[in-house]
Amino acid sequence: MSSNERKPEGSPSARSLHELRAMIDTVDRDIIGLLARRNGYIGEVARFKREHQIGIRDIARERSILEDRRQRAGSVGVSTELAESLFRLILWGSRDRQAALKAEVPLDITPRTVAVIGGRGGMGRCMAELFGDLGHAIMISDVDTDLRPEVAAATADIVIVSVPIEKTCDVIREIGPMVRKDALLLDVTSVKCEPLSVMLDACSGSVIGTHPLFAPSVHSLQGQRVVLCPGRGDEWLSWLKQMLGARGLVLMECTPESHDKAMAVVQVLTHFATEVTGRTLSDLGVSVEETLQFTSPVYLMELLMTARHFAQSPDLYASIQMSNPDTQRVMESFVSSAKHLQQVVRCGDRESFAENFESVRSFFGTFTDQALERSSFLIDRLVERM
Repeated sequence: MSSNERKPEGSPSARSLHELRAMIDTVDRDIIGLLARRNGYIGEVARFKREHQIGIRDIARERSILEDRRQRAGSVGVSTELAESLFRLILWGSRDRQAALKAEVPLDITPRTVAVIGGRGGMGRCMAELFGDLGHAIMISDVDTDLRPEVAAATADIVIVSVPIEKTCDVIREIGPMVRKDALLLDVTSVKCEPLSVMLDACSGSVIGTHPLFAPSVHSLQGQRVVLCPGRGDEWLSWLKQMLGARGLVLMECTPESHDKAMAVVQVLTHFATEVTGRTLSDLGVSVEETLQFTSPVYLMELLMTARHFAQSPDLYASIQMSNPDTQRVMESFVSSAKHLQQVVRCGDRESFAENFESVRSFFGTFTDQALERSSFLIDRLVERM
């Protein structure tokens, strides 16, 4: 083709980078418009489900959607992994919107009065907002409010104790006798044995121990877990399950003993290991900025979780670890394991290292395969933001 010959103006190679980007921007705006349109249909779905008392989540429907979208994506040359990731987020947003529109809240719900003792704290504000969104009247009592805890406890239908762990039992003893016999008293602490026992002794009303397994700063309650430890009062237990479920929370019922034993691993072991890692980095005088220049995705993920931990309240983590009855056993096991591995590495004993490695791998079983797949997904998402 001579220098005087030009391709037709509408051909792909004739488009400038600026034009191509403008076309992509148009497509992106169309996608957002379609999501808004989809959101409108979700609103109608939420109203229908509420009128007909249908639960928000339909696992079979979600699986069908994901499989269909993967197949459609593959048939037009779009990554099936991209399609699945995108539609998982869309489905999450759909459930969250349905919950916000009260799809699982009965039409004839009776408004209750909910008193949150410690309602100015993080979890207290979260509980107040949760029950307020469901149409209940909220009373806030805290150290800087005119409303005193004992007055709130005597007035409310539901009394929620959301104060620091080390003060929880004292507050329960103080307000428990004020709680009406036809009312509900519950706490939100991360240990359950002692608070539940004290609530049962301190009041004559219904009692439930709860533990929200999330920080109050989460972007959405959708899919977050809450542990329930029933104490007294089946009717109030059913009511609480209905209210929490209506906001998209996932509920798990267990004994306080089972809860505290599990939390010794889920919280105490995890936080202790994180604090040891942070202390070690600090003692080594490591330059975080310098290591980030050489970071792998896995190291970055570990570093982010460690730094996140130390961005929060030391009082909270001290209370969590110092109040669990199984803390000492867990910490001793951690230190013993660390010393054993230190000795193996120091001696260059590869055989013992491999034996230890295989022993732990056997302990995890098939979960190692799940962990590899799920962590790879997280790593991919993290790399996108690096």
